[in-house]
Amino acid sequence: MQKDFHYYATYSAAILAGFSPEDSFDIAYSAQFVDECSEALLRKLKGPLIAATTQLQSELMDSPTDQVGLQNITRIWASFHFLPRDLKAERKNCSKAYLNKFRLLCGPNGDLVKVTVNTARDHSLQAAGVAMHVLADTWAHRYFAGTPSLVLNNTDYHFYEIFPDGSDKLIKFRHSLSSPDDLENSIYTNSIYQYMESSIMNLGHGRAGHLPDYSFCRYRYLPAWGDYREIIKDNPADYRKAFTQMIYALKYLKGDFKEFSTGVYDEEAMSGLEEEIMGIIEKRQLDASADWKAFGEKLSGREIPDYDILLFQEEYMNAAGKDKDDTFLGRFFNAAIRQKGMVTNRIYHSGSLLAGYSLEE
Repeated sequence: MQKDFHYYATYSAAILAGFSPEDSFDIAYSAQFVDECSEALLRKLKGPLIAATTQLQSELMDSPTDQVGLQNITRIWASFHFLPRDLKAERKNCSKAYLNKFRLLCGPNGDLVKVTVNTARDHSLQAAGVAMHVLADTWAHRYFAGTPSLVLNNTDYHFYEIFPDGSDKLIKFRHSLSSPDDLENSIYTNSIYQYMESSIMNLGHGRAGHLPDYSFCRYRYLPAWGDYREIIKDNPADYRKAFTQMIYALKYLKGDFKEFSTGVYDEEAMSGLEEEIMGIIEKRQLDASADWKAFGEKLSGREIPDYDILLFQEEYMNAAGKDKDDTFLGRFFNAAIRQKGMVTNRIYHSGSLLAGYSLEE
């Protein structure tokens, strides 16, 4: 997902869940900050490097692909962007090494989604934002894994975009990072094929480009983990569920329910708004920020500030000692550390060292 959903749509979900505009902003800002909090930024802020929730392209390019380097990559991407759906998944006729990777496939409504939301309960608004980022990405990034793996994340060039009228078109991939995706001609940028199993080109949905990040997109393709058998990815349906599940989860975090259950969606919150929401989700555009922003502002009656990565940095850097924990970013860092520790702990106790040794939760 992109800023349009993680920032503006999350703000809208928080408003519909009953949060104030001010609290909705804090949640939405934190959800988007998950895509910004790299080790490079943490070094600038003199923050805890263990709180990193993403990696810059330059960091990935320089990252070693030995065991330690791969564990660091997996800790970050599996914890925040490709939450494993089932760490107990079974598959016949495969090695233990392959099974450990297969169990990292991302998907919605797994046990770790429930633990992620519960981990944020009774903590900060920043923790709620982190949880919403993770939850939303389980829908957008399903069928891919947050570890570099050719045998999981590779795709074949049999890749067809499906249009609302039922017609389809062969997608053409290129490798130009400087050129925007061409929606009119179904030309998209993806990562370069690398035959090495643990190449960073095989991390997450790189081989599928940004297709999982576009809410309007429907496509059929052949994933490596599925033995190159065709599956269909329906982003509009998935993004709808992500949005309504966020509303439900945020109501739980606000204290409206005693228990959070997976597979529950607050469709009632969309009553009278469904046409407008689905109009945004299904609109064919590279960036839906303007539409989600306008929708969120109509809901709250307040202007939503443009996202500013610098907004809370000075507060954190000027705070002394333990006072840093009481700043906006300090609360975000603590939430990120809890989430990363929880996921690493679960992966470790599943019998896998792909994310390293267990951290305290």
